Amino acid sequence: MSKNVVITGASSGIGEALAEQFAAKGYSLGLAARSVDKLQALAQRLTQQYSIRVEVASLDVNDDASIPAVLNDLVARLGSMDILVANAGVAGSRRSGRDDLSVDKAIFQTNLIGAIATLDAATKIFLAQGFGHLVGMSSFSAFAPIPKNAAYSASKAALTNYMNAMRLELLTSHIDVTVIHPGFINTNLAPKMDKYPFVVTADVAAKQMVRAIESKQANVIVPALPWKIVKGLFQVMPDSLMSSLMKKFVK
Repeated sequence: MSKNVVITGASSGIGEALAEQFAAKGYSLGLAARSVDKLQALAQRLTQQYSIRVEVASLDVNDDASIPAVLNDLVARLGSMDILVANAGVAGSRRSGRDDLSVDKAIFQTNLIGAIATLDAATKIFLAQGFGHLVGMSSFSAFAPIPKNAAYSASKAALTNYMNAMRLELLTSHIDVTVIHPGFINTNLAPKMDKYPFVVTADVAAKQMVRAIESKQANVIVPALPWKIVKGLFQVMPDSLMSSLMKKFVK
């Protein structure tokens, strides 16, 4: 019997690549995003290619009050939900001391509040059915904040901490929690990614992510190399040196 996975932000980038990888393994899919036309086209392609079941739903995680109803509807159509991937997110940059906080507020609303609302709604479903697996898309910047991207880095660090606390709370509830920390992934979320080092495609990253999810790892860095090594170096690197390195890539 195939498992069911629900993915938010599934219309492009990592979300679309994850849908492809799960489909190739025979999972039934619940795909949610704002771009329903893209979801329907993706669903049609995956259904034809892999002979799986795909359900789609319109979802804007910024409207956090709407999330429970959307997830409940997808679960009702699928029959159950084994895995929830809270993937919807945005990027954005702002220099400190520029007064306008609208960019920062929007980033936190989507990447943190929207993700928390998604995870909370899924947890309620999992508690009722007695099992489940929560997966959240954080970022390597949770460990190594990026200048001019303070809100993005902070939103991902907060999500990592939030989900690690959830894991402790849910230890006896048969609910697994996986936090994924991508390095530099070439997607439409972050244009001009080719100027960064160690860039991989979304398809390559998604393959590693699905393996980590299926093995129920707690905290995952993708790709593992060289980013696990880089994380250790950043923890002991002086701010002056880190700043110099970042300035080579962040304009």
